[in-house]
Amino acid sequence: MFGYAGTILRIDLSSGAIEKQPLDEDLADCFIGGRGFVAKLLFDELPRGIDPYDAKNLFIAATGPLSGHLVPASGKTHFGTKSPATGGYADSNMGGHFGPALKYAGYDMLVLTGCAPVPSYLFIEDGQVEIRPADAYWGQGALIAEKNMKADLGEDFQILTIGPAGEQRVRYACLSHDFGRQAGRSGVGAVLGSKWIKGIAVRGTGSLPVFDVKKAFAAGKAAFKKVSAKPGFTEWTPEGTAGITNWVNEVGAFPTRNFKTSFSDHYEAINGQAILKKLKITDKGCYCCPTPCGKYGLTKTKLGDAYVEGPEYETIALFGGNCELKTIEEVAYANYLCDELGIDTISAGAVISWAIECFEKGMLSEGDIGRPVKFSDLDTVNYLLEKIVSREGIGDLLAEGVKKAAEKVGQGSDHFAIHVKGLEWTGYECRNAPSMMLAYMTADIGAHHARAWVLGHDMAGAWTNVNELVQSGGTVERQPPAQVTADSARYVIDSQHTRPLFDALGICRLQLMELGFEVENYAELFYLITGKKRTWKEMLVVSERIWNLTRSISAREIKGFGRSWDFPPERFSTEPIPSGPNEGYFIPKQKLEQLLDWYYEARGWDANGIPTRETLVRLDLEAVADVLRAEGVLPN
Repeated sequence: MFGYAGTILRIDLSSGAIEKQPLDEDLADCFIGGRGFVAKLLFDELPRGIDPYDAKNLFIAATGPLSGHLVPASGKTHFGTKSPATGGYADSNMGGHFGPALKYAGYDMLVLTGCAPVPSYLFIEDGQVEIRPADAYWGQGALIAEKNMKADLGEDFQILTIGPAGEQRVRYACLSHDFGRQAGRSGVGAVLGSKWIKGIAVRGTGSLPVFDVKKAFAAGKAAFKKVSAKPGFTEWTPEGTAGITNWVNEVGAFPTRNFKTSFSDHYEAINGQAILKKLKITDKGCYCCPTPCGKYGLTKTKLGDAYVEGPEYETIALFGGNCELKTIEEVAYANYLCDELGIDTISAGAVISWAIECFEKGMLSEGDIGRPVKFSDLDTVNYLLEKIVSREGIGDLLAEGVKKAAEKVGQGSDHFAIHVKGLEWTGYECRNAPSMMLAYMTADIGAHHARAWVLGHDMAGAWTNVNELVQSGGTVERQPPAQVTADSARYVIDSQHTRPLFDALGICRLQLMELGFEVENYAELFYLITGKKRTWKEMLVVSERIWNLTRSISAREIKGFGRSWDFPPERFSTEPIPSGPNEGYFIPKQKLEQLLDWYYEARGWDANGIPTRETLVRLDLEAVADVLRAEGVLPN
């Protein structure tokens, strides 16, 4: 098989058994790689109804056919499991250099089952695979552990680690790699911690088979030139994802004070320019990336100094906006704390802001929390993060995520527990963005923007330049209402097929999404590397197949799963935005119901949001339909 390493590495941590299994060509043809491999293995091999922390749960690391090749930004690795956050399908991806190293070692996928008897780490050096004791690293921060493992093994090992959050099974613990790359969403780090695995160290020295080496090399070089010639190339790189902060705030979509409002008046102190002026030392990119979005810098705060990669936009939104930290230095320090503790900055910022609002409303007392907490306070963030990762006092509640925490606190706190399906919301407020709202509602892992970013579709047209108004002391003008139409559903679905396809191919989507690098280039590179001639449209059908499979996994795993799981918290459907460009807007529940009706119909799902047998058969998933019918998910 061209493009692939050709082997799946399976490790049973309980018995220590190591198996190297040939990669099935039919699997590659039907699911491409990465996210597709994760979904297929989870559906086929995950025992139904087990707890995410059960030893029988799978932990999968999967690369794609373009991972590790001469393709712009081909350093992505996809991770999958049953989610501790939602109880359903979970995946998360990470840049850096881990995936290419795994392929050079000879493996397209790593599949872990069982549980190590003692704290351990995996050592993989080409054909040598060992489960080694991790006593020396257990309890260390994710960044420190990676540094120490590199010191012991060698700088040329690519290493991912978990921090104390993963060890303590915080439900939104992440995986860390390369001092600042994270697989942050859906609790994949918690599952690795439940298996007593501190980290995975990989060194690969092999090569990968390529269908047409000369043409692939020429096309790869040309792709880099095409990317660098794009109009946005020079504007994108200096600030990276943080560069979007101004625009999101201008259109009134910047989450502020636990999504109570959508506009921040201190955004200039926490935007991309603030990173350049106050923090940045150098750019930092992933494998084969021509547009390095990572910003390595030094932050100095009253709590100490720290080197950090970031903050990315999402961290700025959830700590700078949602927790209302007022300076980029404080946001970066919160970023550093999360990186070292091994915790997702998005979920952490959402959980902390919810706890602060609960305290303000008297739903959590000083006795419950252990001290007063407030917005715009780095001490509060530091205190709550430490409690969360130790699961001490209030931290044990907050480590469960906002959905479970709100269920325990009650008193109407679920009204402003900002999540979908149990996964905390990312950095876009959507009460005047119905398409983006629908994208969050229907994302398969829970509220996540990476599945479909359609905010620009909602905001198309003229809007007030809030920057100029604020600087001149003028009044922020109200945005016109975004349109709610059936086209919103179709637009979201198209994005949900396009963006996740990159997760299957094993490459970063930013060159397409930010720079407009044409999809035809990827179809050509796919052919020259794998020898399989497919148009981009044909690959999108595979992405649709994967989407329906991930929905089917959650439908099988979560009792009562369906339409009710796709709704956002009531804040978004009953509470008008109190200030900023979108003042007064909200999306009533009947409009959300209508959006779901359009979406389900366009998807070929039933009224409860379950893929119909006809849709599954059309996508060559008849065996999945048979399983769902046998287990009572689909009607006979």
